Amino acid sequence: MKRVLVTGAAGFIGSHLCDRLIDEGCHVIGMDNLITGNIRNIEHLFALSNFEFYHHDVSKFVHVPGHLDYILHFASPASPLDYLRMPIQTLKVGSLGTHNLLGLAKSKNARILIASTSEVYGDPLVHPQHEDYWGNVNPIGPRGVYDEAKRFQEAITMAYHTYHGLETRIVRIFNTYGPRMRVDDGRVLPAFFAQAIRGEGLTVFGDGSQTRSFCYIDDLVEGIYRLLKSDYHLPVNLGNPSETTILQFAQEILDLVGNKDAHIIYNPLPVDDPKQRKPDISRAKEVLNWTPSISRKEGLEKSYAYFREVVQVS
Repeated sequence: MKRVLVTGAAGFIGSHLCDRLIDEGCHVIGMDNLITGNIRNIEHLFALSNFEFYHHDVSKFVHVPGHLDYILHFASPASPLDYLRMPIQTLKVGSLGTHNLLGLAKSKNARILIASTSEVYGDPLVHPQHEDYWGNVNPIGPRGVYDEAKRFQEAITMAYHTYHGLETRIVRIFNTYGPRMRVDDGRVLPAFFAQAIRGEGLTVFGDGSQTRSFCYIDDLVEGIYRLLKSDYHLPVNLGNPSETTILQFAQEILDLVGNKDAHIIYNPLPVDDPKQRKPDISRAKEVLNWTPSISRKEGLEKSYAYFREVVQVS
């Protein structure tokens, strides 16, 4: 039985990864300090003999007894609302936390996969974004605490791979959605669903012409698992290249929810908000034989079933 450490285990993506690894017959050690994660996301695993949980901040020294085969580092605030509220913690988990986990992987002779992000491309001047593009990032802008934490994370991971010969994997995650997203995390999909269900105005920034590409969580987890098991150490984009404008996306959610009181309102565009976001997944297709299989329509329907249950309506 493979022993796997998952950091950020109580988060949106981390909890789904725990489920997948349990299904694959692994012994999973979940770790989270719960500043943005929710223990309810993994409480269904607590009764299992092959799951254990450590309440710990990986920015501090990380000790896990026994051998480890894999480490998946997914601990980090991941929404603008969170990393603007917790800028220092965001920088620390991407730097100190990654350093601690690379050291742990080295001591355990374990393979480590780190979660990077499409935000390393910043407000891109290349479209769609491919892994060889170096990005257009403002290091001192409001989003810099997240963007630069992830860029440093990639740099130190590659240094450990090159200098120590450590088995490393890097996934660059594009917009992902699905059940277990926090309603109040500030990201566009939970915000739109909550507003539509409550019959409020769906907040579109700018004129809504900026684009995003949304990948359903099950597709992402499949890609991450394939990357973990592969022998490829360079960064790999994972996301759904089906691109849509934010205004079109808002209309799709309005149509799905069908609340006649819901409508669209417009607010000023935030500083450094990317105007385009679409992954080039040629590398994932070639290296992992991976491509997303769940359409946005199907994914939104699955997500709506979840948000109907968790959104509080006064």
